[in-house]
Amino acid sequence: MRPNRYDLGRVFNEVPELYDRVRPGYPDELFADLAAITGMDERSSVLEVGCGTGQATRSLAALGCSVTAVEPGADMAALARHRIASFRNVEVETSMFEEWDNRGRRFDILVAASSWHWVDPSIGWQRAHDMLHPGGWMALLGHVVVRRPGEPEVYAETADLHERFCPGNRDWGHPPLEEDVRGTDEGWGLVDDPGGLFGPTIVRWYPTVQWFDGDGFADLLRSQSLYRRLDRDVREPLLEAIAERIRTWMGDRASRRYLSVLRVGQRAE
Repeated sequence: MRPNRYDLGRVFNEVPELYDRVRPGYPDELFADLAAITGMDERSSVLEVGCGTGQATRSLAALGCSVTAVEPGADMAALARHRIASFRNVEVETSMFEEWDNRGRRFDILVAASSWHWVDPSIGWQRAHDMLHPGGWMALLGHVVVRRPGEPEVYAETADLHERFCPGNRDWGHPPLEEDVRGTDEGWGLVDDPGGLFGPTIVRWYPTVQWFDGDGFADLLRSQSLYRRLDRDVREPLLEAIAERIRTWMGDRASRRYLSVLRVGQRAE
């Protein structure tokens, strides 16, 4: 089921500082590839959809291009403005993309970092196409949680806790194997297909690992919509139990392995 778009502003906007602290950033190699593929430079104009606290925004601004970032959560947008205050080439506007007034502006590149799945596809893809110059580019950035065979992984060590505190949740399950995810290198990933609005995608993968102690891993989960949507009386005992399991079973050191992904396609005429 597609997440309710109202929930985006609510579940993340509740904890902007936590989100900014624990969520993984994107590797420098990803932005270097994005610039090389799209020809992005200091003359380019970028529209970022759902900038959150500005994690990707900072990297885009560092490339020298002008960035207009749109973020529906007021507290998230405020933190993003604070984080990118040293850049003169960035503007953050508070709005849902579907309702945002672009005042007739067009852009060279549209970037959405872990946010496009929150946009209504019946509106978003056409708006993206219309807001890009001819020959412009659409870029989706994201992270996929993965595991490797035989490697300790938190969900494998805590599946019984998840089932004890929140039984029957269809979202519980082991992350996919890294090698299986690397095989999904066509199209736009798990979001709806744009039809003929954009050309074939270029897909690049970037392995990333974060390390946490038990309390830190619990904070990471607190920043995620799957856990934030649980009732507090369920979520907090579950996360406390997970933190204790990491301390006692995993030496208080747990990894979260990702494949960061870049998907880029050119606007069709």
